[in-house]
Amino acid sequence: MKKEDFLNKLRQNTHFQYDMPKEEIKGIEYEDTFEQFVRMTETVGGHVINDVRKDADLNELVRRAYPDAKVFCSNLKGITLKGLKGGNDSTALELRNPDTVAEANDLNGTDVAIVQGTVGVAENGCIWIPQTMKEKALLFISEYLVIVLNRKNIVNNMHDAYDRIGMDDRYNFGTFISGPSKTADIEQALVIGAQAARGVTVVLVDE
Repeated sequence: MKKEDFLNKLRQNTHFQYDMPKEEIKGIEYEDTFEQFVRMTETVGGHVINDVRKDADLNELVRRAYPDAKVFCSNLKGITLKGLKGGNDSTALELRNPDTVAEANDLNGTDVAIVQGTVGVAENGCIWIPQTMKEKALLFISEYLVIVLNRKNIVNNMHDAYDRIGMDDRYNFGTFISGPSKTADIEQALVIGAQAARGVTVVLVDE
């Protein structure tokens, strides 16, 4: 039986239709949403840098967090790496832009990606990251991920988050990320960084 024939038979034998019942869903709430978010982020394997001023130099902050990294990638305006050197030597750092590379494969070999998060969820440490760059592979191909998030955008639960998330009109894509990539499917052993970043640092910026 073809799919359309099957659906037609269902329509012909549907005598009554009922609206879905309205049920108010109230998500979990926390006495201290901010502290819960920090706790959950660390529980899932992430690292938090707290109390960062709006005018702080993110270049220096990221460099201190990843002193051995050589290749960075970001399209955030404040990320330039100007004047910074690599590791313990004088090697210049490389800064890639996910908006100007020819293809996603050009981002391979990126040590640290710096991106902007828009909503943090205290319930599970998730951060909503809309695609604001041409190559969204940046979110998954980098060895380490730095997510910048304004602390005023932390909500209690996923219900609150879905009420606030949005996607960039240019790309119509976004994703929740919670800590580094991890899987326990391989011989029942936890593996970090199997599908994406091996480490995630969340930079919480004050209002």
